[in-house]
Amino acid sequence: MGTLILAAAPIGNHGDATLRLKAAIESATFVAAEDSRKFARLCSDLGIESKAKVISFFEGNERERLIDLERALNENDQVLLITDSGMPGVSDPGYRAIAMALEKNFPIQVLPGASAVTTALILSGLPSDRFAFEGFPPRTDVARDRVFDELSQEVRTLIFFEAPHRVNSFLESALKFFGPERRGAICREMTKTYEEVVRGTLQELFEWSQSKEMLGEFTIVISGFNPQDVSHSETEIADLVKRYESAGISRKEAITTVAKELSIPKRTVFDIMVTQK
Repeated sequence: MGTLILAAAPIGNHGDATLRLKAAIESATFVAAEDSRKFARLCSDLGIESKAKVISFFEGNERERLIDLERALNENDQVLLITDSGMPGVSDPGYRAIAMALEKNFPIQVLPGASAVTTALILSGLPSDRFAFEGFPPRTDVARDRVFDELSQEVRTLIFFEAPHRVNSFLESALKFFGPERRGAICREMTKTYEEVVRGTLQELFEWSQSKEMLGEFTIVISGFNPQDVSHSETEIADLVKRYESAGISRKEAITTVAKELSIPKRTVFDIMVTQK
């Protein structure tokens, strides 16, 4: 019974390849690569030779390739799964292979390495204690707007991947739902020769995106929602409590609900309702 090895590949600079990755490539007899040509290029850049049988394993054929992968795990001590860059399974093929291996009781092993997600998070300078990776947002404006509306009050730092030709429309939607003063960072071509990081408010980032052609691979980081940045008048708070009461909720429950909804202390809402009598 073979082991499925999931290997993180460099996200740009091949100098980031680990010794374990090099050894795994050299010793592998079977490799599932997102792009066999890019895998060959990686081997060349690393100055190593792979004698493995290589099959393609990408989003379009991932389901069909699971049968081949299972057969390979039965016939080889190790099967190496590697994507073009970063960690398999993180916005890349790999999740279905992992699920299959676990279902069939094949052991799995992870070779950690470079990650565009954490690299961009640290480069952004935004809070990194809690974050949410959202991958590629929907391509259409309507679907993307719906997702951003749902995320507009997410308190964790948000990380997205985006295609260069959609960066402008991404930022237009971000402005609409996160607001012009929300801070963010655009990370382009990370670890490569022309790496570029632009930091500022979403309004500043949008203006920057209008000033030049978008080229390369983009990771966009946006700061989380800060409830303290939003202020509500006492009248607005009292009216909201009264609306809940008119819907049949008790005063105590309404105060608790409003406090949670507006991220303010219950005592503050209670005091406002006392003065409203």
